[in-house]
Amino acid sequence: MAAPLQSFGRVSPPAARAVPGVEAAALLTSRRALRGALLAYGNGRSYGDSCLNTGGTLADMRGMNRILAFDGERGVVTAQAGVLLRDLIAHVAPHGFFLPVVPGTELVTLGGAIANDVHGKNHHRRGTFGRHVERLSLLRSDGAVHEASPRVEKALFSATIGGMGLTGMITEATIRLMRVGSPDVVEEVTPFAALDGFFELAAQADADNEYAVAWIDQLAGGRRAGRGLMLTANHADEPAAAPARPGRRLAVPFTPPVTVLNRPFLRLFNAAYRTAKGRAGKPRRTPYRSFFFPLDGVRDWNRLYGPRGLFQHQSVVPEETARRALPALLAAAREAGQASFLTVLKRFGPLASPGLLSFPRPGYTLTLDFPNRGRATLELLARLDRITVDAGGAVNPYKDARMGAPVFAASFPDWPALERLRDPAFMSDFWRRTALCLPARNAEHRHAAE
Repeated sequence: MAAPLQSFGRVSPPAARAVPGVEAAALLTSRRALRGALLAYGNGRSYGDSCLNTGGTLADMRGMNRILAFDGERGVVTAQAGVLLRDLIAHVAPHGFFLPVVPGTELVTLGGAIANDVHGKNHHRRGTFGRHVERLSLLRSDGAVHEASPRVEKALFSATIGGMGLTGMITEATIRLMRVGSPDVVEEVTPFAALDGFFELAAQADADNEYAVAWIDQLAGGRRAGRGLMLTANHADEPAAAPARPGRRLAVPFTPPVTVLNRPFLRLFNAAYRTAKGRAGKPRRTPYRSFFFPLDGVRDWNRLYGPRGLFQHQSVVPEETARRALPALLAAAREAGQASFLTVLKRFGPLASPGLLSFPRPGYTLTLDFPNRGRATLELLARLDRITVDAGGAVNPYKDARMGAPVFAASFPDWPALERLRDPAFMSDFWRRTALCLPARNAEHRHAAE
């Protein structure tokens, strides 16, 4: 029996109904898809409910996973939407190419990477995933496949990049690749004693390196608040003598009755990680999976958060408010007694995405995650929302499972433009509880203004 389709945060109930992508495509082609009945589902790595459609049907895209063409001269690859980034990398890396943008997991589908316009550790140089999409095929409920690109059906292309699957079913796409000497990287680790140290390092780290990201010890307070490690890297010039094979994956075989990621455990973990990683000193060659996708080596690691799942909160705040907002976000979590296992901080660059509702924008982005402790966690997340919005920032929708409609509207004031281009046959739980709860007159006013 197939495992139920659910989000990675495991807070929302799993989907009640799902069909293979090819069956959903047949419904769309024959124009028999009902209003709000469908949503394409990739590999369920979204933390919130943007990949779910309660009351509707999920189209499981993982069976549509063929690589259709690879042009080693132009450095482009065409594949079906259900192919995993892992398999794309494995296909192109032996030819001296790498995906120009990768998120923190390679177990994301191509369609999911486009629909969420994912970003990586090199946003300052490459922008979002959507900047590297040459074209995509979108099947809509009018029964037609729309070939969209930055030059053809531009409005639909823009709405689909970062459109969270609401404009139709992405069936395939062509992606521009990045030429590299090796998929592996040369990594350097620089400790900093407090958040001011991060700000001193961030701009130069971006200028000197393809990749830059900081790990933060979220539990440290006082003068040590915001201490952490700056991790920078560039692709190695030469391939390894013997390409590393994927290691045997560890696994969390069951969900413990309570979260094991509590404050005492995380204090020990943070101290050990800071010591081990900070000891690295001089640059060292690191296999690409260890640098980009460290948690992919532990199957079902999200079970460690316990049966109630986890919430992830990712925000972005402008540079001019970051030195006030970022300490406030970290302090709010500490004051609430909530411990974040993964606390990541990085600087977004100025490269604009073609996506209408893309999350990245110039400034600093902070990611925190918390075991679901019910009301206390929800109150903390609402406080983090307020700090973010008051600083002129935004909350990431595809990491979210509970933000209110006003926070979404403040984060993405162009949402009515996506609503106008949304395919009527497609709906998600996220869109239903945010955009569709906003006053209709807002969208009508925007229509008139445009």
